[in-house]
Amino acid sequence: MTSSRSTAASSLDPAVAARLKRGADGLVPAIAQQYDTGEVLMMGWMDDEALHRTLTTGRCTYWSRSRQEYWVKGDTSGHFQYVKSVALDCDADTVLVKVDQVGAACHTGDRTCFDADVLATEDHRGQ
Repeated sequence: MTSSRSTAASSLDPAVAARLKRGADGLVPAIAQQYDTGEVLMMGWMDDEALHRTLTTGRCTYWSRSRQEYWVKGDTSGHFQYVKSVALDCDADTVLVKVDQVGAACHTGDRTCFDADVLATEDHRGQ
């Protein structure tokens, strides 16, 4: 894996790259969702190259902001994400990747990153 993002042009389809609205850091949030159940699994960050790799390899590739490197989900954990489809939201500033998740999606070992800290809303307190 690359230890830093390349400043060279990505191999991402120019038509897709032209539509993408990136943050100041060149990244877009990428939501991973289980393709058959709709379960939201995790959120990671992608730049053009990570999205290109995700589209062409069939495995989710993210940019780690803390480690400043690309990582392919499952390469170290064995908890793979096999890509079923990729879509942009209506503003083209978020990517939705529908995956077949093998094992845990969260780095804590949980199936999803969104099950441990559910916040109560006014309508559902005490229920």
